[in-house]
Amino acid sequence: MKLSLPWLLSIAVLSLLGSSVATAEEAATGSSPLKVLLVAGGCCHDYETQSKLLKEGIESRMNAEVTVAFNPDHTTRATFEIYESDDWAEGYDVVVHDECSADVTDKAYVQRILAAHRNGTPAVNLHCAMHSYRWGDFRDPVEPGADNAGWYEMIGLQSTGHGPKFPIEVNFTENPITRGLENWTTINEELYNNVRVFDGTTALASGKQTVPPNKAQLKKNPDAKGKVAESVVVWTSEYGPNKTKIFSTTLGHQNETVADARYMDLVVRGLLWSTGNLTKEGEPAAAVLK
Repeated sequence: MKLSLPWLLSIAVLSLLGSSVATAEEAATGSSPLKVLLVAGGCCHDYETQSKLLKEGIESRMNAEVTVAFNPDHTTRATFEIYESDDWAEGYDVVVHDECSADVTDKAYVQRILAAHRNGTPAVNLHCAMHSYRWGDFRDPVEPGADNAGWYEMIGLQSTGHGPKFPIEVNFTENPITRGLENWTTINEELYNNVRVFDGTTALASGKQTVPPNKAQLKKNPDAKGKVAESVVVWTSEYGPNKTKIFSTTLGHQNETVADARYMDLVVRGLLWSTGNLTKEGEPAAAVLK
């Protein structure tokens, strides 16, 4: 059957209208999920459990699809196959670094990771990511542009160690990321030190930890007082010529902390901010609502 020109035009218009309606509906419902890459593994933590907690926590709070690159290697030399490619971050909207690879010192390997962030891929750095990819005199404050400064410059803050596991009092500053979040005290966690805070870094929360005197100290002085330490534990920064948004927190050693709704809310807020999907009121943008 042959169709006349008016009929063909009508069909074409209806097809275009249908396509436009579908596109509008997708935009309104945020049907295209945010692509999140979670890199997890390495020393000293239960990354198998924590990667599952993070994936579930992120996907339940926003329209996101979390891909996990997990390495069961429990040493400080854990590496990740995905980083072997120059275009490893292609197709992802943000990368969550939750690795603990302190003794990985292959500069070409580390530069491949950093290149993706310099080129504009946002990052969310959790806990031991701050103590990864370090070499040289990394315990001393590094100078911007130094051979061993690259990873710290991306993070925006240099940390080299932590104290014993005791509760940390977390106090937030006013910011869209922290708006409405209440100060809280963690379970036994590790307070990471601050050796250097780079220009352009904005502190969002401080952590105060009181370590009580041990038996030897009390035996020597029954009136010995506990030692109080305080550090920045949550912050944002911008990295590279594209001013890539970076969110970081040193909290998150224990599985129970990662599973805590207060921690997960904070991480998701940081992830939304880093991708430009957090409103000034601290709410998810319409594009990422479930």
